[in-house]
Amino acid sequence: MGALSGLRIVEMAGIGPAPFTGMMLADHGAEVLRIDRVEPAGLGIAEADPRRDPLGRGKRSVALDLRRAEGAAAALDLIACADAVIEGFRPGVMERLGLGPDVCLRRNPRLVYGRMTGYGQHGPLAPLAGHDIDYIAIAGALGAIGPKDGKPVPPLNLIGDFGGGGMLLAFGVVAALLQVARGGQGQVVDAAMTDGAALLTAMFHGLAAMGLWTAARGTNLLDGGAPFYDTYETADGRYLAIGAIEPKFYAALIERLGLAGEDLPAQMDRANWPKLKARIAAAVRSQTRAEWEAVFAGSDACVAPVLTLEEAIRHPHNRARSTFIEAFGLTQPAPAPRIGPAPPPSPPAPPMPGADTRQALADWGFPAASIERMIADGVAGAGK
Repeated sequence: MGALSGLRIVEMAGIGPAPFTGMMLADHGAEVLRIDRVEPAGLGIAEADPRRDPLGRGKRSVALDLRRAEGAAAALDLIACADAVIEGFRPGVMERLGLGPDVCLRRNPRLVYGRMTGYGQHGPLAPLAGHDIDYIAIAGALGAIGPKDGKPVPPLNLIGDFGGGGMLLAFGVVAALLQVARGGQGQVVDAAMTDGAALLTAMFHGLAAMGLWTAARGTNLLDGGAPFYDTYETADGRYLAIGAIEPKFYAALIERLGLAGEDLPAQMDRANWPKLKARIAAAVRSQTRAEWEAVFAGSDACVAPVLTLEEAIRHPHNRARSTFIEAFGLTQPAPAPRIGPAPPPSPPAPPMPGADTRQALADWGFPAASIERMIADGVAGAGK
């Protein structure tokens, strides 16, 4: 039982942020029913092996042909029984299927209708295609990330798709569900990755307003410009992450680097940051990453090894907290955040598209004869 147990969510199949939202809701106990296509959708990496995609964990799948009136009607019947629906199509797609928010809210006035797009439901760019890199570019986030005198560097697709997208859609859906539970009416959650990515930059707008942030990449406190907040190569070609901002933590850093007796520039002497950075870099290059891990073990110097995905799984802290779990033959991040003292249970395996069509439709109130007729007519797929 999770914090969201008892809630029913319909997820329209897609890739990226909307499935991430569905995963988060399922991780915390919601019943998430994904509507897949009867035929493969050609969505690329997500279809390589759906059973090994963590974004599908904890869900069930029904396959419906939404291009046919009977399939769209069945989807509407499911949505009418749900607490929320989440979709990640371009604006207008759900409306063309006859499943837009006006139609769905007429059938289910307490429905929360979660919409995930790159540019939002309105605005000059709303109808256009894009990806994470485009959304964070116009939000101002991408332009702030990258080395001094270098080009902007995409931070994987963490800021747009998942941080500013799927995670904020999950927050919006839960917030709207809470309002409904308090007697409010259902409503539409318009989650745009441009909006979400911009929201994540709020602190930097504040720093800029205070004269503490410049537009020049790699020159600021938190973008690699500061010598005490950057990554440094070790003797074995690996890296340390150093984030010793506060004076007492910086003092611990300098001491453990063996630089305490040297005549170094002051920590906040920006004019001499390049000189200080060069000295720290030379010190870090004198030992291997493992040797530095031993040096900094147990200290407040704010130093950590830069780990690969595989190394992160084995790190003692992550192992102690069960940050990664083994489920359905795949090592993957555990559900987060933790709610209550007990770790969340291991999530069920992702379904193949349509694998639960018969049982899920029956559980959601469809008569057996209707289910078999839809499968026989090709309106619904029974999976493989």
